[in-house]
Amino acid sequence: MPLPRLIPCLDVANGRVVKGVSFVGLRDVGDPVELATYYSSGGADELVFLDIAATPDDTQTMTSVVAEVADVLEIPFTVGGGVRSVEDASRIIESGADRVSLNSAALAEPSLIGAIADRYGSQAVVVAIDAGEGVVHTHGGRVATTTPTLQWAVEAAERGAGEILLTSIRQDGQRSGFDLELTAAVRGAISIPVIASGGAGSAQHVADALRVADAALIASIVHENPSGLPGLRREIESLGVHLRPLKGRA
Repeated sequence: MPLPRLIPCLDVANGRVVKGVSFVGLRDVGDPVELATYYSSGGADELVFLDIAATPDDTQTMTSVVAEVADVLEIPFTVGGGVRSVEDASRIIESGADRVSLNSAALAEPSLIGAIADRYGSQAVVVAIDAGEGVVHTHGGRVATTTPTLQWAVEAAERGAGEILLTSIRQDGQRSGFDLELTAAVRGAISIPVIASGGAGSAQHVADALRVADAALIASIVHENPSGLPGLRREIESLGVHLRPLKGRA
């Protein structure tokens, strides 16, 4: 079984990395290219870039920023936000991303998952699920639907998603731990990898998540001290979770 992955997430709005609590109260936490450079060299297994303003504001993901970030990375790179068509996905991948993340558009038009997977392969399609109160939310977590979280995860996998990025809206930014019950339920219902997101406040929280998920998304815990990522890796491993070896490490 593949070793779990540690994945910093850049929530980007207007060209800057931001962070909030439960998707609100956003504050500026840095420059995306600078942070990406730290994470690529500091032990991240992958990087996720989410343009959180693209869907709510009905705009396109900032491909110029995507290209700048891609230029400094030596790790896989997933980009989401404003992906509404195969053409949007192509534009982002051509800008340097390895994968695209779909959220609101996939729920509105589920066939989009398969269409992008047919062109680029399932490994290039991540379906992001913002979950709260048992149902999926869209538009950056602002709009609740009637679609049950588990039902949508199963359908997304069946339609060709390569991974599920599962965010607990309740836990997002709280730094009190991941929603392990929700994460385990989704992981148990599907055969594709699940990335746990929302709630990392300590190495223990991340280690707990990696025991039920295939990867953990981290944001606030590293944005405040990007150079501390190697130390976080060591602490997680000291808790009994074996991470992927760093490039060049014996």
